[in-house]
Amino acid sequence: MYNGVVKPVRDWAETIRKSTEKAFYGKEEAVEKLLIALLCRGHVLIEDVPGVGKTIAARALGQSLGGSFKRIQCTPDLLPTDVLGVTVYNPKSGDFTFREGPILSNVLLVDEINRATPRTQSALLEAMAENQISVDGRRIALPEPFFLMATENPVEFEGTFPLPEAQKDRFFLSLKIGYPDRSSEEQILESQRRTTHPVSDVEAVTELKTVLEMQKRVVEVHVSPALRSYILDITEQTRSEPRLRLGVSPRGSLALYKGAQALAAVRGRDYATPEDIKDLFIPVCAKRVIVRSEHLVKGITAEELLSQAIDRVEVPVLKGV
Repeated sequence: MYNGVVKPVRDWAETIRKSTEKAFYGKEEAVEKLLIALLCRGHVLIEDVPGVGKTIAARALGQSLGGSFKRIQCTPDLLPTDVLGVTVYNPKSGDFTFREGPILSNVLLVDEINRATPRTQSALLEAMAENQISVDGRRIALPEPFFLMATENPVEFEGTFPLPEAQKDRFFLSLKIGYPDRSSEEQILESQRRTTHPVSDVEAVTELKTVLEMQKRVVEVHVSPALRSYILDITEQTRSEPRLRLGVSPRGSLALYKGAQALAAVRGRDYATPEDIKDLFIPVCAKRVIVRSEHLVKGITAEELLSQAIDRVEVPVLKGV
């Protein structure tokens, strides 16, 4: 179903997807989830093994969106001022001048975020939660839109610092890219015979004002009372699950609600369905729950428990859609 509200969103999302795939091949589902977070004014944590294209995905999407795009390569010696900016004194003029950091951009890639110290990681919290930063006692608003994509390597622990739970909860969703299929990997091999990387060919295909307009359109997607109850039922399942030390927070419920609206719009509908919620439940909630240690050592994962939780809830039947 198409109408004047969602058709522009679907067409816009398709344009961004095609642009991103000039450098990031065969991962339509991953690109779709990145766009869902962007449309919901959220941020994304990309967690996967090295070499599957986490950084390329973020760069290709960032360059497709236009506006300012900056990257932070996290290391243990990275300081909060390297991220936020610093006020410096000019001895000639006697004035203090603020030199802005890379966080003052429309699209920010934080590469290997778990290599930054907790002090530097915390510098991102205010920006992710309130779209502003505090420097030298004054608040500075971030550009609109502001979209942060962070990458994390889950298999390498030396020289890394685990993300605090408060920061994980600030990410709208997390995703794993996974290995490409054979045809996509063959395309990767062929595309990189050149001296330049294909990502250098990715150009902006939209304007910032269009991104803001699309963000406003998705909130008009209808979510029925039955679906709202469905969201509350499955999040309640995580809070009563004895193998979880921490269930999904109300922020997680809200993210699932907004994500269902955006996913429906991207797929060309002006109403959300149970399938939208099912598709986003694990990406939105996996980093918002904590498995008890005695079950974690047995190999039980958050994804496994979330899958069981949603299977225990009856799927509502929507009428009149």
